[in-house]
Amino acid sequence: MALLQFSSAQGPDECCIAVAKAFSYFLKEAALQNVQVDVLESFPSKQGLKSVLVSLEGKQSEQLVNAWSGTVQWQCQSPLRPRHKRKNWFISITTFTPLQPLEESEIEYEFTKSQGAGGQHVNKTCSAVRAKHVATGICVKVQSERSQHANKRLAKELIQWKLSEFQSQQLSSLDKQRHLSHYQIERGNAALVFAGKEFKRVN
Repeated sequence: MALLQFSSAQGPDECCIAVAKAFSYFLKEAALQNVQVDVLESFPSKQGLKSVLVSLEGKQSEQLVNAWSGTVQWQCQSPLRPRHKRKNWFISITTFTPLQPLEESEIEYEFTKSQGAGGQHVNKTCSAVRAKHVATGICVKVQSERSQHANKRLAKELIQWKLSEFQSQQLSSLDKQRHLSHYQIERGNAALVFAGKEFKRVN
């Protein structure tokens, strides 16, 4: 399993739009390569996505991660500020190595009915999963999938990520890497370049 984080890197709203467009493009490419992508955490903005964290599974996942890791450049006149002189927007895509797999005995699960949009089916079954890491008290809730089993798997992955964040408070290298990925971005050497409102790939 690989973890990939798309981030606007504290950039303006145009960068959030770029994250949403890049992630949409990435999902299409992953599907073509039979790579399973699960969203572990996302932070929407008014115009797009501030950041999104995903896990990848599949034979081509490593190749896909290597192709996308780094800085992504979007060459486009601002769709929000037509008179703005800036026409280059940058986002960062960072890969992380997850922690060692957690044992089931380390996590307590609680199953509840999902809430929110999704029709009657959402509220009929106890498919939502609340997971708690016993040792640290870290707790997450996942209800993005209809299957209880699928939500349980995603909850476990998210617990692993949250645990890495917890350890980062103790100056773990993973935390430093993740923290800096939101504030530092290399703008002169883009790994991928897209252009126009249609978000067409240039290289």
